[in-house]
Amino acid sequence: MKILIIEDEELAAARMKQLLEELEPGCALYGPFDTVTASIAHLKENRDYDLIFLDIQLADGKSFSIFESVRIDIPVIFTTAFDEYALQAFDLNSIDYLLKPVNRDKLSNSLEKFRKIKHFYGGDSPNHRLYEMITELKSQVGAYYRDRFLISKGNAMIPVKAGEIACIYAEDKAVLLFTKEGKRYVIPNTIEELETSLDPRLFFRVNRQCIVSADVISKVHNYFNFKLKLELQPDPGIEIIVSRSRSAGFKGWMNGG
Repeated sequence: MKILIIEDEELAAARMKQLLEELEPGCALYGPFDTVTASIAHLKENRDYDLIFLDIQLADGKSFSIFESVRIDIPVIFTTAFDEYALQAFDLNSIDYLLKPVNRDKLSNSLEKFRKIKHFYGGDSPNHRLYEMITELKSQVGAYYRDRFLISKGNAMIPVKAGEIACIYAEDKAVLLFTKEGKRYVIPNTIEELETSLDPRLFFRVNRQCIVSADVISKVHNYFNFKLKLELQPDPGIEIIVSRSRSAGFKGWMNGG
């Protein structure tokens, strides 16, 4: 069996390879490819895979855009860090999904599910409608992007629209939301929850601690070790650094990709 891995996290890709070699002895593994761009280029020339493991968030954007450039009739198992609420949509439109970090037993179950579907279809691709399904999936996922937050401050509840957010920063055990008007609020959400609930066309997670809005980025500076340093307007009073692993994806995002 030929399996393609599309994954931008090095440790996650290594873990996936290790588990697949244990669960599917003799399988041929290809990849990992860590960007949408590289995946498209590869799949335009190589489509004879039996199965693809596809991470949803790649270094330069969401992997859904791969299907806009390449018609793929190969079974796909998504890997994702989305919470259970968002996962409901994926369960309807894919062979299966795996929540990261990948669990051995769940991976084994996914492979068994793939084998049963393949057997049922007599060797033909069970995903002949995958392109249409992904298009539908993208529209469903869009409905989960939050456009407002109700934030507690003292005895009051303050509504903040997503468009008013300048950046979000995790500091110690607190997560701070900064608005474009220079206001600051403590919110109960985690950075991981916010990353998946905010529209990725408008917001980008630049490192483990921080998510920024494209609207408030006034300058981008080259920084040491291939990192980037951002100037925001208004200035939240904290240093905003784009990590080395996210720099390429950030540049693509800022270029409208």
